[in-house]
Amino acid sequence: MLAAAEGETHMKLLTWNIQWGRGLDGRVDLPRIAAEIRRLGDADLICLQEVAVNFPGLKGNDGADQMARLAALLPGYTPVYAPATDLPDGRGGRKRFGNALFSRLPVGQVWRHLLPWPADPAVPSMQRVLLEAVVEGPFGPLRVMTTHLEYYSAVQRLAQIDAIRALHAQAGAHGRTPRRGEGEEGGSFQVYPRPPSALLCGDMNFPATAPERARLLAPIDDGSPAFLDSWSVLHPGVPHAPTVGIHPVDFVDAPACYDFVFLTEDLAPRLRDHGVDPVTRASDHQPVWVELG
Repeated sequence: MLAAAEGETHMKLLTWNIQWGRGLDGRVDLPRIAAEIRRLGDADLICLQEVAVNFPGLKGNDGADQMARLAALLPGYTPVYAPATDLPDGRGGRKRFGNALFSRLPVGQVWRHLLPWPADPAVPSMQRVLLEAVVEGPFGPLRVMTTHLEYYSAVQRLAQIDAIRALHAQAGAHGRTPRRGEGEEGGSFQVYPRPPSALLCGDMNFPATAPERARLLAPIDDGSPAFLDSWSVLHPGVPHAPTVGIHPVDFVDAPACYDFVFLTEDLAPRLRDHGVDPVTRASDHQPVWVELG
């Protein structure tokens, strides 16, 4: 049984595309990433995109196991990794690249969903993944999902959004349907909660004005709780604070919001804060956080 920390009345989630720890100075520095996370205050849930394991081909990287290094730098958190790219390294091992969750809250069942990758020969692209975990928050169990959608291909990005919406509806259906797991304590058919309440965050690789955002936020046909944009819940009608391009980068011409936290409608009354750190130069994206209470 999951159990939240006694006395907790709020919860903070931070999401950040760390570009395998490579800052705008070109230096890969995971202790700097961890220090910046700590500077932004205690987060119960830390969702990171572009975390590498044994991937020396990435600019400035030394091929380390970044999950192991980050876990050592973030004591007290349960680490969960979901590689999207999993390739031979040419030396008898594997090199991996994907998303991570570090949780101070109890972690229940975990899913690693490879997202659609339809052929789009006009542009480069890579496999993408959605990491999903049930955690026990101070308000009960909820699903935390983090992803990094395709940058170059709108075709693939839209297919990935549709897949995430379908997985969210699937979770809602599991929550509404009695599941048989009696007598399976400790077995593979044991029933664990997969609640409809959810937070979805990460580098979505579309700006806030893009049609992809409207597609992700559209109502779910089966009645599952729709996603809301946490920024817009707190700042209706106000343009999103930028998460890329505050400091010069080569993939946007002007500051824009590419990094989001979405939450299901039932969690919206608990949303207290949405922040973007404009200061750090430890990655080509800025950290984003929300607080619920």
